[in-house]
Amino acid sequence: MLFTSYAFIAFLAVLILLYYLVPKKWQWGLLLLGSYVFYYFSGWTNLLYLLAATATTYLTALAIGKRQAAEKAYLAEHKASMSREERKEWKAAEKTKQRRLMVLGIMLAIGMLAVVKYTNFTIANINGVLSLFHSGKQLSFLNIILPMGISFYVFQSVGYLIDVYRGKTEAERNFFRYALFVSFFPQLVQGPISRFDDLAEGLYKEHPFEKKTVSFGLQRVLWGYFKKMVIADRLLGAVTTIIGAPETYHGAFVFAGMVFYAVELYCDFTGGIDITIGIAQTLGIGVKENFERPYFSKDLKEFWNRWHITMGSWFTDYIFYPVSVSRFMLNTSRWSRKHLGDAVGKRVPVYLSCFIVWFATGIWHGASWNFIVWGLGNCVVLLISQELEPFYRWFHAHTKVEGKRWWDAFRIGRTLLIVSTLRLFDCYRDVPLTIRMFGSMVSARNWADLANGSLLELGLSVQDYAVVIAGTALILLVSLLQRRKSVRERIAGLAYPLRFVIWYGLFLIVLIFGAYGIGFDASQFIYNQF
Repeated sequence: MLFTSYAFIAFLAVLILLYYLVPKKWQWGLLLLGSYVFYYFSGWTNLLYLLAATATTYLTALAIGKRQAAEKAYLAEHKASMSREERKEWKAAEKTKQRRLMVLGIMLAIGMLAVVKYTNFTIANINGVLSLFHSGKQLSFLNIILPMGISFYVFQSVGYLIDVYRGKTEAERNFFRYALFVSFFPQLVQGPISRFDDLAEGLYKEHPFEKKTVSFGLQRVLWGYFKKMVIADRLLGAVTTIIGAPETYHGAFVFAGMVFYAVELYCDFTGGIDITIGIAQTLGIGVKENFERPYFSKDLKEFWNRWHITMGSWFTDYIFYPVSVSRFMLNTSRWSRKHLGDAVGKRVPVYLSCFIVWFATGIWHGASWNFIVWGLGNCVVLLISQELEPFYRWFHAHTKVEGKRWWDAFRIGRTLLIVSTLRLFDCYRDVPLTIRMFGSMVSARNWADLANGSLLELGLSVQDYAVVIAGTALILLVSLLQRRKSVRERIAGLAYPLRFVIWYGLFLIVLIFGAYGIGFDASQFIYNQF
């Protein structure tokens, strides 16, 4: 049941109606039922994975929580009879037992994700190694279908488990309430990856009907449909055409495809998040923003602080920090400082931690080498930028360009070019081919072809380009206005006839020019594959 299907719209309408008609104490139970009904339509066997991830992390977190409560009670009871060293030793032993439980829960949840997502990738690499040694043996691939959204709900449940272990979150005792946190249906398609403390209160709280809340939520849903169906799905055909025929569309067309993909990806991702946040708001539930005008970023670090924010913070909090302060990394730091000197040695742990995080980020996006190279490419650029910080400070001090609008515009354009170039690995899904296509773009001699009508052979008409340009300009305008005040708040302050014209007009635009228009089919969100 895709967000852009009639079935989903009907499902959502019925759910919202029932949500505000049932007794308030039943609302969260209705959401749990609705979430499982929604997920059932992706394949009933997928429910087994969702239930397994939920049960595994619930039970291990509950066991950790019980041990933590018992630890506090024991220390309080024996406080007078235990020395400081005895308490410290006892707490360390207890923490080890809790850590073992946490690791067990993580291994079961991540192990399930690894089996369904990375088994065939591993087999392919083993077969590649066997071929290098001219072995006639080849392993057979398994017929595994990746359950929708498994990376999102596994990461969300693992984050909860780690927070319980760290004492940041109290273990939820009610299995069904916890099951709603893991399965909340708007997030299952493409995130965001929520934290229990951020989402739980809104999920279980009683929500009376509030006209403004529901209205604002539906408005954001409509804005998400506009981005997805009018812009992203319209550009999808042109991007697919360029990528699918690299022998024909090379050189300047690679650059055109890169630009198209940047717009398509932004509208697809942010459109989906708009729909997710809008649905949650319609139900009175707050979900964190996942994108904060990322294409206005002045460097790659800022971009990743604005793009898929919850994913970045998850990798930072649950991988980068634990790895960087681990015993192995501390030993590595001491060894490298001793043998390589402070200047080099202090960088080794940081570089290794960044490498691990970006390797994990890449392979999380997809079980293939192009995503791994994409992730490590981001890592290399970020580390180079970090090393060049002294030069940047010197340059800004001597040129006085920092803060000037033209310089900010240059930095924004440079960042977008770097991001889009790295995304070529995502486009072509083949590392050698991506490198060849990049080379053809750099040495291109067919730039004139972009102006001789060849762009009209990509499946887009003049009218389609006009819709894309006008729609992109509207999105840009809204982004600029949003920096100072909510656009929905601005529109809400207008007279009713004008408000009606704006929102009904947007609805008609989606209906006429979107994926349900002539010649277009609703395409699933890109992040559905995760």
